[in-house]
Amino acid sequence: MKVARYALLAFATAATGCTPKARPDTSSDEQIVALDAVELEARLVAGTLSAERVASVFLARIAALNDAGPELRAIIEVNPDALSIARELDRRRVRDGAVGPLHGLPVVVKANIDTADSMATSAGSRALAGHRAASDAPVVARLRAAGAVILGKTNLSEWANFRSTRSTSGWSSLGGQTRNPYVLDRSPCGSSSGSAVAVAAGLAPLAIGTETDGSIVCPAAANGVVGIKPTLGLVSARGIVPIAASQDTAGPLARNVLDAALLLRAIEERGTRDGARAWPSAATTARIGAAGDESRRAQPLAGVRLGVVRDYSGAGTDAELDEAFGAWLAMLRRLGAELVDPVSAGVDKALDSAELTVLLHEFRVQIDAYLRGVRDGPRSLDELIEFDAAHAADVMPLFGQELFVAAQRTAGLGAPPYRDAVAASAEFRARLAAMFAAQRLDALVAPVSARAWRIDTATGDRLGVASSTIAAVSGYPSVAVPAGLLGELPVGIAFVGAPWHEPALAEIAAAFEAARGPMAPPRFIPTIGD
Repeated sequence: MKVARYALLAFATAATGCTPKARPDTSSDEQIVALDAVELEARLVAGTLSAERVASVFLARIAALNDAGPELRAIIEVNPDALSIARELDRRRVRDGAVGPLHGLPVVVKANIDTADSMATSAGSRALAGHRAASDAPVVARLRAAGAVILGKTNLSEWANFRSTRSTSGWSSLGGQTRNPYVLDRSPCGSSSGSAVAVAAGLAPLAIGTETDGSIVCPAAANGVVGIKPTLGLVSARGIVPIAASQDTAGPLARNVLDAALLLRAIEERGTRDGARAWPSAATTARIGAAGDESRRAQPLAGVRLGVVRDYSGAGTDAELDEAFGAWLAMLRRLGAELVDPVSAGVDKALDSAELTVLLHEFRVQIDAYLRGVRDGPRSLDELIEFDAAHAADVMPLFGQELFVAAQRTAGLGAPPYRDAVAASAEFRARLAAMFAAQRLDALVAPVSARAWRIDTATGDRLGVASSTIAAVSGYPSVAVPAGLLGELPVGIAFVGAPWHEPALAEIAAAFEAARGPMAPPRFIPTIGD
């Protein structure tokens, strides 16, 4: 990768360990909400802001916009201990300096991730409304060790969108319908809908989502924020209500690429990136910035080869999106990137079928293993299906549980259909790796998805365009970056890179983001015409 041209990770953590001098806090609530995470951390380090003040501002905004006002329903539960945690972090900063790169920053966490506190790990389901995890998921433990204030749990598509074939993204029986902050009657996409909406609407500067196929990158694109679906295994999936270990991962959602990279660096498992490119240090960043190479600033992607995917799902069905994609590609050329156009990702109906087979078989085994640790709620998939049937009026008023039933009928991980599907997925990964090598690609590029569709609880989602399966089945990392608005609705561009190359992929995404210019914020428009 030849793209290491400029400062990506000049983190506020360069000042970790500094003890701030207390100064009057003169920032307004609106000014605090407008700050990016890196800017917030810099002010926390400087002592201009306290963690308690920051947490209180975002809690007030949640109260004003989540259940009141536009009723976004992005937050399913607020952490009652958030302010006391923030106060203790303020005391620790004065006494000992910063504990980590997120010291005092509020983070919201998807409600299918274990937190050993008073908040439920519900997956949005009434079946797990009383479930309190015995220990933090590793991703949450890393957040706490980095100094984050866990502000609350975010709503999601119930069971991470793996209950029904015609589910409604962003809806859960426990949290209701999450709403897109750009146009309130449009889908927030799923399943990490609450995490993406929380960041987009300024309910929190940072959020954690999870993805099996599209559940980080699609909500990111639909709500105008950045989402990173990491390389499979870079972030631990333990302590997350599972779908399938072969594809499940947690990942960051943030307002911009730098903030998302800050959060990813804090939660990734140590040692997983050994042998691959590491995140640049603050010292390296300073040297690069001092080099003053104007040609590199003008063309930050010079020498980068991007494969243009033209066979993503739904390609050619949205003329406006196609035109916009062409403009994004022209921008990448101006930035110096060399486009290999087209390349074939090889995602087809056969791969889609194999993927579903893998997910159903693994879900059957892995959800049973997770539920065995639940003290207040169903202890197996069989009991979960029985619970839903017994509480159908509350749990299934909009759609059923066909995927649960299909998973219940699978014959285990030794069954021939599962083995054949795993082999098909492995063949896809091998073809993708061969294409990256043969074409000397640094990344693939494609639209993430089409504009958000109108929420229709009668028929469920109608996604149309989607490119997420490439990274989902392969386990490769993907970064979704807002590319602009089509009408009033955000659309995003996806960069899919080689495994363990998130730093290089983030630099490509950041170059595009900088060339794009400021992203229009949401205006909470009630509705627009089709």
